[in-house]
Amino acid sequence: MAILWVGISFSALAIPALDYNPWEAIQLPTTSTILDISFIDRNHGWLVGANATLMETRDGGQTWEPRTLVLDNPDYRFNSISFQGNEGWIVGEPPILLHTTDGGQSWNQIPLDPKLPGAPRFVKALGSGSAEMMTDVGAIYRTQDGGRNWQALVQEAIGVMRNLNRSAYGEYVAVSSRGSFYSTWQPGQTAWQPHNRTTSRRVHNMGFTPDGRLWMIVNGGKIAFSDPENSENWGELRSPLRRNSVGFLDLAYRTPNEVWLAGGAGVLLCSQDGGQTWQQDVDVKNVPSNFYKILFFSPDQGFIIGQKGILLRYVTDLTAAT
Repeated sequence: MAILWVGISFSALAIPALDYNPWEAIQLPTTSTILDISFIDRNHGWLVGANATLMETRDGGQTWEPRTLVLDNPDYRFNSISFQGNEGWIVGEPPILLHTTDGGQSWNQIPLDPKLPGAPRFVKALGSGSAEMMTDVGAIYRTQDGGRNWQALVQEAIGVMRNLNRSAYGEYVAVSSRGSFYSTWQPGQTAWQPHNRTTSRRVHNMGFTPDGRLWMIVNGGKIAFSDPENSENWGELRSPLRRNSVGFLDLAYRTPNEVWLAGGAGVLLCSQDGGQTWQQDVDVKNVPSNFYKILFFSPDQGFIIGQKGILLRYVTDLTAAT
């Protein structure tokens, strides 16, 4: 009876396996931590990371070639990269800002104010010399002249952040370093709006759904979504794996209904109904990596950033991913 009970319990905890694997594992020619990826067009893209890591692809991310910049510090941590057409930006720490207008063939280092609050954490290319930059304490700036001058968009910083995300409409959500609260900002506001977390569990990461709601990952392998009518109201916390032993790290939408959820120990889940039910991609559990960040540039182009130079590339031809 005891053996039968244990078998039934584990069966109840299991979730269905995904019947296909659209991800191809790639080992980059580096073991440095990769932090961000951006594409100029479907084939031409760049990635950045720790130790001034900079790589270029010309085949949609199948292969990546290292590129070296002449810098005063070989240990820069490139936190973020963003392109709009051939114009691109890189930010990192110690504070550094790089700008290109020729698709990355040449990069110019733009001086930053030594009184800049915090280190540049995120950059978003907006085209025609325009970009937004955020520091790791929540200071937001915008340039309209290729980085020569910057306008502060918020009056006060919010403190060190654990994670941040930007919506397609220019809204931001940021999680505090301890995960005890989160803050939101919309274009036109002069200050961040703080929000208390609605659970005793610490918040790990947050972002935006395609229909403008918020999603939240909290410690213990649980997620929640905000109410469509009121972002202050949250639905119930759910455990996609039906257990609490796995920590999820990032969530991203491939389509308005298809959601991918990544975590430690090679855990990767997929939902076809907007996060109501989940299936596990068991084929990638053999990849020796935690999965930190999911990026989709279109429904048929996406990447998952792992550790020590491991990437997963979304493959529309499923035979190529087997």
